[in-house]
Amino acid sequence: MTVYCGNPHDESRIPQEQACYALLDSLSIPYDRIDHEPAFTMEACAAIDCAFGTRMCKNLFLRNSNGSAFYLLLMPGDKPFKTKELSAQIGSTRLSFADENHMRNYLDLTPGSVTVMGLANDRENRVQLLIDRDVYEQEYFCCHPCINTSSIRLRTADVLERFLPAIHHTPRIVTLTGCV
Repeated sequence: MTVYCGNPHDESRIPQEQACYALLDSLSIPYDRIDHEPAFTMEACAAIDCAFGTRMCKNLFLRNSNGSAFYLLLMPGDKPFKTKELSAQIGSTRLSFADENHMRNYLDLTPGSVTVMGLANDRENRVQLLIDRDVYEQEYFCCHPCINTSSIRLRTADVLERFLPAIHHTPRIVTLTGCV
């Protein structure tokens, strides 16, 4: 794993990643970044957790049963996800994972790179942000900067108080236990 401390704005990065850093910089939101091999699973993120000293956030892109509502869920990576539990809390029909086309169209992301940073591309607010209380109460959390070969650590307060208002998204806090 490579720890990167220099300027992340180089031309070898995909446009979505460059836009993520540019937005964070424009909002004066500090972040730490690590470059690494593609991380598609929470198990692959274990080394990232150790390097940052905090847990990587699991990001799930979900939809209701008829595809009329889409959600981005941020939750601790080690907490089990039970669709029935979340559906009941948000008053939704049964939830499932949204498809790649919606992920690309709404968030401009690809599978394995889902992140709260992708909400900057959701200018029509089609995706409702859901944050598990455990993530909401952490001082820091980690996520991908729109690509799964890098990870960033941010202060949760900066995301809630500066990033989300700037992109016009209001989170809904949920409390998941992993039990049904």
